[in-house]
Amino acid sequence: MKKDAQGRIHIKIVFYGPSLSGKTSTLEWLYGRLEGLDKGDFRQIKDPTGRTLFFDFLPMQAPNSAVVFDVFTVAGQDRHKKQRKVVLNGVDGILFVVDSSASQLEANIESFKELKEELGEKLGNEIPLVVTLNKRDVPDALPREELLTKIGIPEGIPVYETVAIQGAGIKRAFQTLARAILLLQLHGIKV
Repeated sequence: MKKDAQGRIHIKIVFYGPSLSGKTSTLEWLYGRLEGLDKGDFRQIKDPTGRTLFFDFLPMQAPNSAVVFDVFTVAGQDRHKKQRKVVLNGVDGILFVVDSSASQLEANIESFKELKEELGEKLGNEIPLVVTLNKRDVPDALPREELLTKIGIPEGIPVYETVAIQGAGIKRAFQTLARAILLLQLHGIKV
């Protein structure tokens, strides 16, 4: 959390997860459909195929509020590990986006392991964590409990089942994370 020259509080949220899990789709849905927030320019740095190259960025602010949510996604491909570390710098909250497809289980495990290595004990404590089990509509979606157990998601972490391209569960997951960050950062209350 930091303040800008106008005295606004900036909260940094990072959508983290394996390649093609739905991080950008989640942010695009929030940009296009989430009402009640003023949204800045949606900035994307992507390669010619449309895949995230470094990060996506979208600032959002409640009208007449001094709080700005600076929302970033990370590139999930293995070759972008160093960029992910840079994007995590100064993070206030993490939305971890899981790909529910059975074929992506190892990628989910590796991505969460990397996140835990980068943030250590701060993850889920000083840095609130919300998990979305995305792509719940795919035929080979693994059962919820199997995903959570195999990936190693700790007990007590808020988990939402989502379909990012349809917006199912996205608003609620984002609101839960924003609320947890605000309560912790502004009032010292851990949810």
